[in-house]
Amino acid sequence: MSFTVAIVGRPNVGKSTLFNRLLEQRKAIVDDISGVTRDRQYGVADWNGKTFNVVDTGGFVQGSEDVFEREIAKQVLVALEEANVIVFMVDAATGLTSLDDSMANLLRRSTKPVFLTVNKVDTNERLLDASEFYSLGFEQIFFIAAASGSGTGELLDAVAELIIDDDASAEALEMAALPKFAIIGQPNTGKSSLLNALVGTERTIVSDIAGTTRDTIHTHYNLFQKEFVLIDTAGIRRKAKVHEDLEFYSVIRAIKALDEADVCLLMLDAEKGIAAQDLNIFALAAKKGKGVVVLVNKWDLVNKETNTARDYEAELKKRFAPFSDVPILFISAKEKTRIFKAIEVGLEVYEHRQYKIPTSQLNDIMLKAIQAYHPPVVRGNPIKIKFITQLPTPVPSFAFFCNFPDDIKQPYKNYLENKLRENFKLTGVPVRIFFRKK
Repeated sequence: MSFTVAIVGRPNVGKSTLFNRLLEQRKAIVDDISGVTRDRQYGVADWNGKTFNVVDTGGFVQGSEDVFEREIAKQVLVALEEANVIVFMVDAATGLTSLDDSMANLLRRSTKPVFLTVNKVDTNERLLDASEFYSLGFEQIFFIAAASGSGTGELLDAVAELIIDDDASAEALEMAALPKFAIIGQPNTGKSSLLNALVGTERTIVSDIAGTTRDTIHTHYNLFQKEFVLIDTAGIRRKAKVHEDLEFYSVIRAIKALDEADVCLLMLDAEKGIAAQDLNIFALAAKKGKGVVVLVNKWDLVNKETNTARDYEAELKKRFAPFSDVPILFISAKEKTRIFKAIEVGLEVYEHRQYKIPTSQLNDIMLKAIQAYHPPVVRGNPIKIKFITQLPTPVPSFAFFCNFPDDIKQPYKNYLENKLRENFKLTGVPVRIFFRKK
């Protein structure tokens, strides 16, 4: 990882607001409720030609009995290990607290540069009040208002001065261009468990409570000499079940992660089977033109007979029709069964999505398929398809040039798609077919 800045502090001091300000986008969820950010959030920021990674962390509460606060504390410590610079945020509106003192004691033992950043300094009175934070004993202190951006320029100047390796900036940009796999599905299907099992560390908090993951979490990953980014998303529920504003934003972020991803790993709960909401998520991924790999998780908990997996797969493909040409794997994230196979298949689907077919080969094969089964006659006129070409789009898309493009119906379109899939490597990828006037 290149030059990294970690934003740490107690709950509700404005860490996520600063994170969004540095990235110039609303990536982290911001709310007045403390404990909104639960996992480490990554983004790439740019200042004066210097590019660096920014890590947003959950609010640090030392010695807490709360299950989430204990896990957040672990995540903060990991972020401190990863970072080159630590931005320690405190709140001028609330003043110095015992939690700030606890965090300061922890940071004084760090050998890394610590920038004490006093947030919510938006009036002269607040600036006077903020002088009490000098007592924490840090050399570098900045007074900012993250919501408006006041004072953040000086903080960014100080960060940029420490970045001397231009290759590190190139590395951060390179990571932004890597293939992206989004782990999607309903709440509590094991998405975060899969991510942690693949990475080998507790990258995200895992609990039996549905809705634990609220932000989309990006993790840089390397497997089989191939680099990519894994995105763990919040579980997508039906609208009727989304009550909290916070959860509503989490679902929006999960849907936005679909836009960012190249391939979606759709996780199902083997015990619960496939539900209408799973089909909605699958349809959404296909509509957005994403590659799809279906992972049936918790397979170790299912009572199995000789043909259980075969019958389960057949039922899933029947429900996914007409887009049933998708890989289906039976895994256990907890037992780490077939999880690396899932990534292998995901990489194959990514390659299928990039697949470009030479025009001569495409016409040789598809014109023979059209000769074998002609389009239906319309108003006494035979439909003649003369030429096929692949369009330069991110999703495999094909233009069929013919004399009556508006009169070709869905059944024949399905036939052409099936022939494309039979002859070319398109498993796991939606196919777009267009008919154009010759």
